[in-house]
Amino acid sequence: MYAAERQQLILERVRAEGRVDVAGLASSLEVTAETVRRDLKVLERHGVLRRVHGGAVPVERLGFEPGVADRTDRLVSEKERIAKAAVAELPDDGAILLDAGTTTSRLAEQLPFDRELRVVTNSLTIANIVASRDNLTLYLVGGRIRGVTLAGVGDWPVRALAEVFVDVAFLGTNGLSARRGLTTADQTEAAVKHAMVASARRSVVLADHTKIGTDHFAHVAPLADIDTVITDTGLDEETAAEIEAAGPRVVRV
Repeated sequence: MYAAERQQLILERVRAEGRVDVAGLASSLEVTAETVRRDLKVLERHGVLRRVHGGAVPVERLGFEPGVADRTDRLVSEKERIAKAAVAELPDDGAILLDAGTTTSRLAEQLPFDRELRVVTNSLTIANIVASRDNLTLYLVGGRIRGVTLAGVGDWPVRALAEVFVDVAFLGTNGLSARRGLTTADQTEAAVKHAMVASARRSVVLADHTKIGTDHFAHVAPLADIDTVITDTGLDEETAAEIEAAGPRVVRV
């Protein structure tokens, strides 16, 4: 069986069953687990499934939302490049907002030591990174903490964000499309992200290519409200042009 034929079978199975595991696929296809992992990586790069711990799920499962542990080790090099490119969007001084997410967390690690910045976030992970930095002043908005994202959500952070104004908001997203804009899996988290966009002079979305072209349950903001989308070179030029036509500049790294 050729690789393309095997990958088509895997895609049909994940769509039919809602989830597949590496061991089961390796057994039924009579190949090694490493071969299956390579196939899943190819299919993920095509944007038709998402790898999770031990297997994969189809992108059509709009309600699916992997936890921080599952997402941290995915597309590591792409996220690093996106975070490094995002440094160029930082102000020389002033205030920024960092949304919860694994890519925004990598940006938090990349924040320069040679400038004074106020950092507003709803992320426990990012707060832990920023808190020990002498040149950064941390503002942690409150709320109920969602275990799956370690993000503060609810009326509390929405009210807090309405009282501040930042130079740049760096946002993560579960989905991004020219038609639907930014979407995410949870309505309470969508409300906080929406408040972040409203509180910023400029909004920059950090999203690897697997997030683009997918729509999730809760709407966050139209692309007309976004200034820049930073993604990786896995995004094709045609889709990038479609996104730019809807408003934001697209940077592929």
